[in-house]
Amino acid sequence: MRWHKRLLVAGVTSVLALTASACAGGQVRGGGGTPQPQPSGSQPATTQANDSTFVYVPNLDVVTDWDPATSYSNEIVALSNIYEGLTRYNSETRKAEPRLATEWTSANDGKEWTFKLRQGVKFHSGATMDAEAAKKAIERTIEKKGGAAYIWDAVDTIEAVDASTLKFTLKYATPLDLVASSGYAAYIYEVDAVDPDGKTTAGTGPYTIDSWQKGKETELTLKAFEGYWGGWKPEQYKKVAFRVTPEITTAWQLLQNGEVNFVQRLNPQLFQQAGTTAKVQTAQVPSFQNLLVLFNTASGPTKDERVRQALQAAIDYEGLIAALKGSATKASGLVPQGLLGHATGMEPKQDLAKAQELLADAGYGPDLPELKLSMTYAQGDEDQKLLVTLLSSTLKKLNVTLQAKPMTWNAQWDLGKKQGQDIFVMYWYPDYPDAYSWFVNVFKSAEKPQFNLSYLKNAGIDAAIDALPQLTATDQLKADMAYQDLQKKIIQEQAAVAVPYVQTYQRALTDDIQGYVDNPAYPNVVFFYDLKRAS
Repeated sequence: MRWHKRLLVAGVTSVLALTASACAGGQVRGGGGTPQPQPSGSQPATTQANDSTFVYVPNLDVVTDWDPATSYSNEIVALSNIYEGLTRYNSETRKAEPRLATEWTSANDGKEWTFKLRQGVKFHSGATMDAEAAKKAIERTIEKKGGAAYIWDAVDTIEAVDASTLKFTLKYATPLDLVASSGYAAYIYEVDAVDPDGKTTAGTGPYTIDSWQKGKETELTLKAFEGYWGGWKPEQYKKVAFRVTPEITTAWQLLQNGEVNFVQRLNPQLFQQAGTTAKVQTAQVPSFQNLLVLFNTASGPTKDERVRQALQAAIDYEGLIAALKGSATKASGLVPQGLLGHATGMEPKQDLAKAQELLADAGYGPDLPELKLSMTYAQGDEDQKLLVTLLSSTLKKLNVTLQAKPMTWNAQWDLGKKQGQDIFVMYWYPDYPDAYSWFVNVFKSAEKPQFNLSYLKNAGIDAAIDALPQLTATDQLKADMAYQDLQKKIIQEQAAVAVPYVQTYQRALTDDIQGYVDNPAYPNVVFFYDLKRAS
């Protein structure tokens, strides 16, 4: 998925503005609005206990990696409820808010950050969460160098000043309150309790793992952690299940029948129907999640830049947006609107004459040899399937056969890491509200591909990417210009990717769910603890 990284993902309600500059030295962020424990015994006796299970329906398998240090894919939907970070991003206020830290300050022009930790927090094992435990968790994540560990690259040292005080000294200024709110690599966990098989008791979140059956329809179930610092109210959900349902029509039928509670994505037709269906409610919000059509720059027919440029020109962007009927908006560059680095005037356009000319230059076309291209995309994703259908039809007229294969994310990703396809389709979204994620993960050179699935290797682009974090913290105007320049190089000069659209999330829920808020900073995540079932 990522929702997969990068499919989903699986998130934010309103368009977020990047808060890249660190707060003034000594100024306290947080404090107000800090959640306080709510002992269930303090609730009115008339409140009815919620014994039902909240059933979430993803279209792809959920867990690819249980380790909170290296996890970097679909499991965000589960791990965000099992683990917590120092902060959490609030998409409505566009700021980080307290989680395991109750307040924080910055000094030395954003190069020193001090976080005050919440008292009385227990890991699921019963051990106490304190500054030393938090320090060990972040240091282990950094040492593992997996997933999104790059978010901590600015960190020079971490010090547990006392049991409730965590101090960071940075190599360069960075908005560490935003970094600490990341959906990946920012979890605080009990290092000694991490279990690679998923039987972990390392989290502090409201839920723990009840069962995990890889490959089964009901892949994962969670249960309430009774010792959670926030306490429990009778009407909250104490049981959660993830029921993997690849076919969207099946998921919709299950929702109508009341067998499931949340479908993360409907196609436009079903979403419109859901709006007038009894016992169903809908939610629609803009996101930071865009679709990437990545071309293999290292091998096969698409190693030829002319073929890649032809494919860019062949995509029917307008037709795709029209067919998606409100579930997407046309992209302009790699960075969605609302983030520093968004490029205006880079909206792609279909140009079939140009596509045919480029293909002919490369030796392919209607009166030339046939070109066969392999393409992988997400099983069960109707939007990606629509892209495939439109592109296949267009290319056929140019004597290009698109051998497109829908796959589960794990299978697609495994093949991609072996350079096993010409075109790789996936979604991307930022790890925290900053555009850097697209560039360092997807387009920086990698000896062993992870998400660099265009296999682009360009020393100049790499150097420009490496300069982005410090530039963002010290000179946003120059950072914005650097992002614009990088997007031109990657999309126009290298033709490594086409970016057809940015998703608009369209959800469907049963109408007895109260408290649901879609936070695009955590794509496709439902924070189950915030929900209650209407009596």
